Amino acid sequence: MGLPALEFSDCCLDSPHFRETLKSHEAELDKTNKFIKELIKDGKSLISALKNLSSAKRKFADSLNEFKFQCIGDAETDDEMCIARSLQEFATVLRNLEDERSRMIENASEVLITPLEKFRKEQIGAAREAKKKYDKETEKYCGTLEKHLNLSSKKKESQLQEADSQVDLVRQHFYEVSLEYVFKVQEVQERKMFEFVEPLLAFLQGLFTFYHHGYELAKDFGDFKTQLTISIQNTRNRFEGTRSEVESLMKKMKENPLEHKTISPYTMEGYLYVQEKRHFGTSWVKHYCTYQRDSKQITMVPFDQKSGGKGGEDESVTLKSCTRRKTDSIEKRFCFDVEAVDRPGVITMQALSEEDRRLWMEAMDGREPVYNSNKDSQSEGTAQLDSIGFSIIRKCIHAVETRGINEQGLYRIVGVNSRVQKLLSVLMDPKAASETETDICAEWEIKTVTSALKTYLRMLPGPLMMYQFQRSFIKAAKLENQETRVSEIHSLVHRLPEKNRQMLQLLMNHLANVANNHKQNLMTVANLGVVFGPTLLRPQEETVAAIMDIKFQNIVIEILIENHEKIFNTVPDVPLTNAQLHLSRKKSSDSKPPSCSERPLTLFHAVPSTEKQEQRNSIINSSLESVSSSANSILNSSSSLQPNMNSSDPSLDVVKPTRPNSLTPFRKAKALYACKAEHDSELSFTAGTVFDNVHPSQEPGWLEGTLNGKTGLIPENYVEFL
Repeated sequence: MGLPALEFSDCCLDSPHFRETLKSHEAELDKTNKFIKELIKDGKSLISALKNLSSAKRKFADSLNEFKFQCIGDAETDDEMCIARSLQEFATVLRNLEDERSRMIENASEVLITPLEKFRKEQIGAAREAKKKYDKETEKYCGTLEKHLNLSSKKKESQLQEADSQVDLVRQHFYEVSLEYVFKVQEVQERKMFEFVEPLLAFLQGLFTFYHHGYELAKDFGDFKTQLTISIQNTRNRFEGTRSEVESLMKKMKENPLEHKTISPYTMEGYLYVQEKRHFGTSWVKHYCTYQRDSKQITMVPFDQKSGGKGGEDESVTLKSCTRRKTDSIEKRFCFDVEAVDRPGVITMQALSEEDRRLWMEAMDGREPVYNSNKDSQSEGTAQLDSIGFSIIRKCIHAVETRGINEQGLYRIVGVNSRVQKLLSVLMDPKAASETETDICAEWEIKTVTSALKTYLRMLPGPLMMYQFQRSFIKAAKLENQETRVSEIHSLVHRLPEKNRQMLQLLMNHLANVANNHKQNLMTVANLGVVFGPTLLRPQEETVAAIMDIKFQNIVIEILIENHEKIFNTVPDVPLTNAQLHLSRKKSSDSKPPSCSERPLTLFHAVPSTEKQEQRNSIINSSLESVSSSANSILNSSSSLQPNMNSSDPSLDVVKPTRPNSLTPFRKAKALYACKAEHDSELSFTAGTVFDNVHPSQEPGWLEGTLNGKTGLIPENYVEFL
């Protein structure tokens, strides 16, 4: 059993349980500190012995490397280059082995000794200093509090008020120090899991690399030996002819130094600033642009001269028109708009000067501006589990499985953000979404497609596996028995709304296919869990305990991928237990209210009056269908009522839940399973029992109905409406 999490909220109470938990963390840190000290001592002895061995072998290699051939001429043949570097190769063979040994020694200090010392001094040492400060403040606070409580009530009012203020200050300072200490202890405990073991792994890897390097050197030198022998013979035979050719070449170079100067193949080229839309607004990115009039091709290469590196990927478009931008229509000077045949929208560019803009416009046959004041504006689409959403995910999956299933780092390597947003805008266009036969064209890179898929899932109003099930999934992943884990997750998946479950099934089938090709794409089930866990199963409220549970999110995704056929294609063997449905009711009776991540989402939400009326009309006019669904499936279908009921996808076999809301009349319902009441307010019944006057209750996950004249609560996922 691991150490319990230290919650910040417990610092204020400073309870005995909190102190005991804190002591267990402190004892673990002391144990770790002693072990690291012994390990550092042994490591230094080993490094010292390796240094003495390497010193003598390096001296002979340095002597060979001092002499270097100087070849005549500006260029060398392959044979001359081979001979010129021969002595250096000889020295390199000897030095290379010792260089590898030296790197191993240096790395041993850097990757083993230094990190361990740094972790012991900076992390564990900082935790100890924080403990001293915490103990000191504890003593000060307790002493001040006792002294304050012993004050006589006969003191003057001003003195009592001053004493109260002093105690409040000391209490506040003690609370702040306590929070800082708990944070530091929690941080060190988590850091040691990787900052302690990782240096040992790196040291062993360096040792293995050194021994393997000697074997590789012997193999590599054999090829060079053969090549050098041939080069020596060829150079001896061709010496006279080569010398005359080199002299002739030298004369040509001196007489015509510019004879190799090339003429630019482009009509116009140079730097332009291109306007790009970002999340926070717009930005101007510097590009090196070229234009060919014959093909009308514009190529834009993002490049920063100061850093000397490319800032993104090249983009080529075919020119449709070029228009000068009026000064009063934009804040920047020297701007012009370019429309492309193969890219939607307008590309706004800024030249370096007025003359530069004129040259670009002449090259592109530009014209004066004509603006349409009634330009339509499109509102950005929102991500939903509707026909458009399913179409987007299917297209992305099809593109990945047909073009990039074997790409290394699939879903881990992200695409360029501007390209991802552009692809999403194209896919979320209702016209494009309606064209179900249209695939994502090959111009979109696979990393752009995978990033678009993940971004769309993150854009949904809530995570695909829903907030109210997050803690249940985590608890299932923490079960010791693997079969029980799969069974619990199987049941929870079938409590999801129909569309959520269908989308999850579509995604898991695809990820299983990706994992089956892990030898090529290097994306194992565990790697996919790390990528998709935070996206599909994030908590609604961030606490220390929730952060500690992130690794279990990944385990849930791994189970879904490995068992996708069973989970999605079969019905759970055992219905959800009645005890699970009591969870929210039991917590409501506790003195401490549950956190947002512990509470199920409420059934009804406050919406504007017009929106309420639209929902009311939609429910009243819709045909009532009989369905059998789990409790939270109905809950989520109601909480996201408008997008689910207004969207339809003929390719999906979706059953719309028919749970009545407060505006519908009381209805009859039939029990799907037997249930034994655990409280007086609940009803006991057998499978097939028919209830009267069934309607929503104030308890999330429960309905209220009448059986044999008695009114009570009924688990919502145990019945279907008639």
